[in-house]
Amino acid sequence: MTARPPRILLADDQRDVLEALRLLLKGEGYIIETAALPAAALRAAEAAEFDVVLMDLNYARDTTSGAEGLDLLERLRALDPSLPVVVMTAWGSVDLAVEAMRRGARDFVQKPWENARLLATLATQVELGRALRRGRRLEAENRALRSGEGPAEGGEGGKFLLLAESPAMRPVLEIIERIGPSDANVLITGENGTGKGVVARALHQESARSGRPLVTVNAGGLSESVFESELFGHVRGAFTDAKSDRVGRFELADGGTLFLDEIANVPPAQQAKLLRVLESGEFEPVGSSRSRRVDVRVLSATNADLEAEVQAGRFRKDLLFRLRTVEVRLPPLRERRDDIPLLAAHFLGRYSARYRKPLASFDEAAVRALLAHPWPGNVRELDHAVERAVLMARSAEVAASDLGLQMAKPEANLEDLSLEEVERLLIQKTLARNDGNVSRAALALGLSRSAMYRRLEKYGL
Repeated sequence: MTARPPRILLADDQRDVLEALRLLLKGEGYIIETAALPAAALRAAEAAEFDVVLMDLNYARDTTSGAEGLDLLERLRALDPSLPVVVMTAWGSVDLAVEAMRRGARDFVQKPWENARLLATLATQVELGRALRRGRRLEAENRALRSGEGPAEGGEGGKFLLLAESPAMRPVLEIIERIGPSDANVLITGENGTGKGVVARALHQESARSGRPLVTVNAGGLSESVFESELFGHVRGAFTDAKSDRVGRFELADGGTLFLDEIANVPPAQQAKLLRVLESGEFEPVGSSRSRRVDVRVLSATNADLEAEVQAGRFRKDLLFRLRTVEVRLPPLRERRDDIPLLAAHFLGRYSARYRKPLASFDEAAVRALLAHPWPGNVRELDHAVERAVLMARSAEVAASDLGLQMAKPEANLEDLSLEEVERLLIQKTLARNDGNVSRAALALGLSRSAMYRRLEKYGL
């Protein structure tokens, strides 16, 4: 991806100086904003993010001491310590320039300036400033990775690849091939466990953004009270526990891709804020009035019917339009049974290596059991079933009994099952009856959505 043009704030009370600088820097590709007074410069820096500030130290109210300029410098540094500030001084004011450097200015130029030196100085400071901000994002990424919530190798835990040969998956593969290289926002729909996160990773890998982060966030898992802070970040002091600045997920994904899983569960009050950043690329961290701009491709996923959610007034229609430039529907595993042996063999190889058990294949009865099972938990359930089988297997081949699928058989006797097995079977049947829709299944079982997700994770569904 090409780097975005640098944004520069020019602060000087002489109109002819501002105009000369504007003409010079416009030809170098800068996006320019000007301010004739310190107060106007501070307002501009509070409202938007700049790559560098070029400012005079003397203004109309005090033309010689530089006090106004030094005060503005300190306010800019307090606002953003990573913002490079280059000061301009008249010939003979070197002592003032030294004082400005002591207070945090990165460099200084004398008036009248030499164009070549001025351009070289600004270019250096732009790169240094961007490097500092990249470092801040990398620190945030590392913190997020340590907590298990940051840039992802693949959705849904990164546990399975997009392995597909069945006719039902051909449209999915074609869309990934055609749309992946674009920056189009994509909505990925399908039942729980079908691999929506893996499709998101495939779309990211096919794009020009593949060298930048793919940041995954479970939108359904965020309470309304932390939604803004998680997505947009916050500044120190924004609320009681905000002891330091925090980089949000949009900023972490700048230049890359943000994957919003469970998008249907975004609280209605937050949908407008999400719509705004999708439309403009701008947002404000919690507790800050300063807009930040990001370049992010948004992929989203849901197992809900968003059209029905719009009709019911629970989801904004304009937000759906922004998210769904293209839609990818993932078929459930029962509609792509030709892929079951392929997927099962992949999982077998992975878990055999992980648990150091030399298992090369499934016996015939195990293959029949795999093909006959309804798989209400889709590929995720298959993944967990094969992992269990590897752990349970006693011979060189996986047997049907190792898979733990007996409870799906019609002849299963509830009296012979444990309480956990009965609960698992009930959840399976309820999911199947509700076409894999987790929210409807949870409602039918009298469970909250979060309690339902805990049980799905527990039973590998």
